[in-house]
Amino acid sequence: MSPRRIIFLVVVFVIGLHYLFTVVFKAYTPLPNLADLGDHLGLSKIYGNSTSTQDKSSHLSRVSDTTPSLISRANATFVFLCRNSDINGAISSIQQMEDRFNKRHGYPWVLLNEEPFTDEFKKRVSVLTEAPIHFGQIPAEQWHQPKWIDEGKATDGRLRMMSQGIIYAGSVPYRNMCRFNSGFFFKHELLQPFRYYWRVEPDVKFFCDVNYDPFKFMQMNDKIYGFTISLVEWEATIPTLWNTVKEFITNHPEYISPDNAMRYLSDNGGETYNLCHFWSNFEISDMDFWRGEAYQKFFNFLESKGGFYYERWGDAPVHSIAAALFARKDQIHFFRDIGYRHDPFQHCPNGNDWANGRCSCDPNDSFDYAQNSCIRKFDALFSN
Repeated sequence: MSPRRIIFLVVVFVIGLHYLFTVVFKAYTPLPNLADLGDHLGLSKIYGNSTSTQDKSSHLSRVSDTTPSLISRANATFVFLCRNSDINGAISSIQQMEDRFNKRHGYPWVLLNEEPFTDEFKKRVSVLTEAPIHFGQIPAEQWHQPKWIDEGKATDGRLRMMSQGIIYAGSVPYRNMCRFNSGFFFKHELLQPFRYYWRVEPDVKFFCDVNYDPFKFMQMNDKIYGFTISLVEWEATIPTLWNTVKEFITNHPEYISPDNAMRYLSDNGGETYNLCHFWSNFEISDMDFWRGEAYQKFFNFLESKGGFYYERWGDAPVHSIAAALFARKDQIHFFRDIGYRHDPFQHCPNGNDWANGRCSCDPNDSFDYAQNSCIRKFDALFSN
């Protein structure tokens, strides 16, 4: 082949490559700011470890749930309320969650504390995962007992419960926690970018591999609340809660779902409360539900009654009653395949779920159908 012929072919080849790169490949150029979008969803550790509620939260923005399928995960995070003194229990819970699920997904963590986290706490937790971890402090007004609460009345209520031997009967911090989890956690600035959350607590156990993404399951199936354990509440802690709920229903019937789960809550059409609730130390839920008008009106009504301090209203019955009344019953999901323990109760899968999850729990040791479990009432919602 002559040198002139070779030069001609080289020129044609170069021109062809230029055309391919500038015209064809250009159509597949990534969307603008895709890297930033990935950061907002926690797809990299670009933010490192936030050390306060101000450190990185200003860079987070809410990502639309209609974002194209360039993003393979849901808009979700873990929420972990703990103190510095919980360090060993926090490490245990996070390590199990990472090993059993999150090491394959990299969902971010948001850890919240009424006080600043220590450097030692942040250092020991941060080595457990490659996922982003954000450490935040709870605003004082969302944590401490409101000034308008009648302290004399609140003290009388605590003393009365203490005489009955009720757990946490005399604890104001426990009541602060219940109120915060009922009405404020989803408002924290570090959680504003996210829609779904998985609540984790110190010293819990995750027995099984989670071989799918529960967040995406919730999103794809229009679920708003997921649980693993359901049981009855201690009635002495919520003596006036149900009458308050009935008053709210009377005032706001427009918020009650036509296909609600009242039969889970009441055995007589809502006249009385059977005390059933979802144990909220494990919950996978949609924060947009808590942020919505119905729940906001509901919480504010409960707050106005002072029952979080005059009695000991827990976030578990509050969340459960709201989900059962304001959502469709099919929007509540029992995660039968997720093994979980919070002392003294546990849920252990059985059958194929137990084997596929490589579960370490005894499938014969599960609270599901024990005497004080409410799973049968939940199952009955979907029976003919």
